[in-house]
Amino acid sequence: MTLHSVAQSWARACAAALVGVALTVPARAAPADYRFELVTQEAKVGEAVLTVRLTDTRSGQPVTDAVIFAKRIDMAPDSMDEMTSTLAQLPSTEPGLYRFKTKLTMAGGWRLSLGAKVQGETGTVSDRLVFRAVP
Repeated sequence: MTLHSVAQSWARACAAALVGVALTVPARAAPADYRFELVTQEAKVGEAVLTVRLTDTRSGQPVTDAVIFAKRIDMAPDSMDEMTSTLAQLPSTEPGLYRFKTKLTMAGGWRLSLGAKVQGETGTVSDRLVFRAVP
């Protein structure tokens, strides 16, 4: 064997090893790989329960183990950012659904802002969802 053929064999072995390692290490998702969406785009004024679905956009599968750590509801769509309401998380009724109890004090555009951590992923999944409160 020549030095050149030994070097080529060594390079091929290293490349194969790197491919093997790449195939065994699970790929990490980015926060952009997840999406919140409102189940309904309208809610009645007064006591309301808002339901949000969190989906892994790569697979279309629901995300069941997210920890919602930031939540806010306000009337920013109607230029009233200071008009807020209380927001309490409720137990989920099915995988991938996250529910929140609030009191919508007036009709108009409302924004639900959420921040979450998905188990096993780095980064924060966040979104601002707009819906209408109707009489």
